[in-house]
Amino acid sequence: MAEGANSGASAANADKVAASSGIIALFNDYITLTKPPIISLLLITAIGGMFLAAAGIPSLQILTLVCVGGALGAGGANAINHFLDQDIDALMSRTIKRPVPSNRIPPVAALIFGVALNAGAFFVLAYWVNLISAVLTLAATLFYVLIYTGWLKRNTPQNIVIGGAAGAIPPMVGWAAVTGSIDLPAVYLFTIIFFWTPPHFWALSLMIQDDYKAAGVPMLPVVAGEKRTTQNIFIYSLALVGLTLLFSFSNAVGLIYLGSAATLGAYFIYLAWKLLQDYNVRNAKYLYLFSLLYLALLFAVMLPDSVFHY
Repeated sequence: MAEGANSGASAANADKVAASSGIIALFNDYITLTKPPIISLLLITAIGGMFLAAAGIPSLQILTLVCVGGALGAGGANAINHFLDQDIDALMSRTIKRPVPSNRIPPVAALIFGVALNAGAFFVLAYWVNLISAVLTLAATLFYVLIYTGWLKRNTPQNIVIGGAAGAIPPMVGWAAVTGSIDLPAVYLFTIIFFWTPPHFWALSLMIQDDYKAAGVPMLPVVAGEKRTTQNIFIYSLALVGLTLLFSFSNAVGLIYLGSAATLGAYFIYLAWKLLQDYNVRNAKYLYLFSLLYLALLFAVMLPDSVFHY
């Protein structure tokens, strides 16, 4: 009798552990839908925009609300992206294990989750910050899911060039949250990210071009070849660094930003030149990884620069 009772208790405990593990796994899958690393980078750019707009440290309340609203909006856009890209994700080794193509989350559930997050983002920003920041965040989502994911990505090798506009909006959101307007420095920040996006994603596409080819996605290396892609990466890298240095002539930034932009930009161009002269996957990976660090550091230095510049 005692053995039977113990056995029953053990089975019940095992069921509870399994249920708990299942809930945790499902929670993690929904978090995966939002693509946290991308959200982190977008929030850094938004925070940089807020610090520059405030010419110092912005209100902690505004800072928190923009981060919450921005995270909800970006996470929602990424979740909808999982829904729209479920067919090609199932064909690429890099994405086949994502929650939707692996059938861990139903496609419709991912869509509803994404829409709900965006609704939450709009409410948070419109009610507690201002309408312009809410509209900009919603515009970024609509551009990303409808224009880039739904149209450009599958139809033109210029998908990243045009589609990069979606990821360039967060610093404008940060600026607008503080000032209530869109001014020239905010446009500069938008343009910097707009020109950063092609070399960043083309470096990635060089690494996984076989995946894109298998899925029928016309990324530049698939359509135009590796040589043409590395040439374009170098040209856009020059334009990017030029823009970051040109920005230093405005009153929005100072010497901390200028020194950082020059140093980071010089190494960015070096890696792009190295890739152009000697194409291989390793050099493409170095540029791709540094491009992530580059953008994060470029906007991170805007924080101390805005504090000590004025």
